[in-house]
Amino acid sequence: MKLENPTPIDWKFSVRAEQLQSSAIREILKVTMRPEVISFAGGLPSPATFPVERMKAAFDKVLSEQGKMALQYGPTDGYAPLREFLAKSLSTPTSTILPEQIMMVSGSQQALDLIGKVLVDEGSKVLVETPSYLGALQAFSVYQPQFESVDTDEHGLIPASVAEKGQGAKLMYALPNFQNPTGRTLSIERRYELVETCARMGIPLIEDNPYGDLCYSGEPLPKMLNMNPDGVIYMGSFSKVLTPGIRLGYIVAPVPLIRKLEQAKQASDLHTAQLTQMVVYEVIKDGFLEEHIPTIRALYSRQCDVMLEAMNQHFPASVSWTRPEGGMFIWVTLPAHMDSKQLLDEAIAQNVAFVPGGPFYANEAEKNTLRLSFVTVSPERIHEGIEKLGKLIKAKL
Repeated sequence: MKLENPTPIDWKFSVRAEQLQSSAIREILKVTMRPEVISFAGGLPSPATFPVERMKAAFDKVLSEQGKMALQYGPTDGYAPLREFLAKSLSTPTSTILPEQIMMVSGSQQALDLIGKVLVDEGSKVLVETPSYLGALQAFSVYQPQFESVDTDEHGLIPASVAEKGQGAKLMYALPNFQNPTGRTLSIERRYELVETCARMGIPLIEDNPYGDLCYSGEPLPKMLNMNPDGVIYMGSFSKVLTPGIRLGYIVAPVPLIRKLEQAKQASDLHTAQLTQMVVYEVIKDGFLEEHIPTIRALYSRQCDVMLEAMNQHFPASVSWTRPEGGMFIWVTLPAHMDSKQLLDEAIAQNVAFVPGGPFYANEAEKNTLRLSFVTVSPERIHEGIEKLGKLIKAKL
């Protein structure tokens, strides 16, 4: 029986909850759901790359042959055959990764949250790139750290800035491959310098690597994990190489940290879905990724070339941008007097969307920046959208 005229509850949120803010990207995506909008906003992989039939066959096989196990609770650290597969694939002749160093998580966003929960206290110094991945800033900000922005240039993070600013830091968060949002890649020389600097200063280094396999040519650069397995926390994901809908990622770290992360995960969701872990293992165990990833690279490379060509044609000389060698993003710097958030309002009126650069900065935002993603838009609509953007920018000069 329903109460008559109950007194409305005056919800009193925790201090932590009061700090939460909506993702700027997620808010923009609400607008881009309209089919007429040409969206360069989302960091979404192209649905054309999703191996639907392969996934369907794997679900059928797992449920037919191991259905009761797949639908049961599983261990917190994850499905053992998948962890063993990952450990073998991440090992090198000079660096052996063990299965017990790996914990499966429900997407790398959960990995960021768990790392923050275990390592970050209120007021802890957390080093981040300038700019940095918005999802990481959101995840860590829940634990009220003091963000310290590490200097970057056209080649990415500058390790000397870590040495200058890192004293007493609880962690350093880095995205070395085709960084979100800039598309920049950290050179081998800078990787070694960053790893050495963090090791010398006793700073745990997070290597977030969702895009590393998406290089347009050549082989992926060496992982910082293998340079110092005792000091690097590695994050991997299946979202960009299979599908984001399965929400499956993993953390690689020294065993004492993995055990503490495991305890934090038990308090969060007990374990990541056993079914999806078993399905992913079924899909990848016989070398499918070696066949599949090159098709993703080829598609994204073509899309990137189309956007760069359109920008060369339609953007004024006073605008600069990155030229990524892989991944999904191009970072644009407008003339200093322009505000990309204001430009976005005008662009949406023209049915074009992008992400303003401001939210990617932990501290002082550079408002004349923006991020473009090219992987989900057809070549024809890329040209149309970039031409419209170019006209709007020129009108502000």
